[in-house]
Amino acid sequence: MKNIKIEVKWALIFSIVGLLWMVLEKISGIHGRYIDYHLYLTNLFAIPAITMMVLALKDKKKNFFKGQMTYKQGLVSGLVLSVLIAIISPLTQWVTTYIITPEYFPNVIKRSVELGYYSTTEDAKAQFNYKNYAISGMVFSFIMGVFTTAIAMIFLKSKVRK
Repeated sequence: MKNIKIEVKWALIFSIVGLLWMVLEKISGIHGRYIDYHLYLTNLFAIPAITMMVLALKDKKKNFFKGQMTYKQGLVSGLVLSVLIAIISPLTQWVTTYIITPEYFPNVIKRSVELGYYSTTEDAKAQFNYKNYAISGMVFSFIMGVFTTAIAMIFLKSKVRK
């Protein structure tokens, strides 16, 4: 556990920031009145997500590896962090769905049928529900975490000293 203390810390930070982002989305109206913009604006979360992954890797490099971290060490750290975030994501999705913004799914279901993205409410309900979002959130957070780490470590790895 001591070896992954930094990853656990950053997975919790990531999850809290994700929940705060959902509160911001709700307050701004993109889960209700401005739901037509949700598809586009929610992707802006990539900015804080990437920032947190980079900060976590820098933290690991500085405080665990004493400033010298190889690409492989960083990749393993990012993999562990991505797994932890993926494991926590169904809980954060549950909090989002049932506490922060329970009106989101009914609103997006109704609007997607109105716009013709789905022909029936039942078709839209099959797409927009907690289970689908929990599963896709786990998979997406893991894949994006590993991808971000792979790229970030190109720049964060320590230079070989001769």
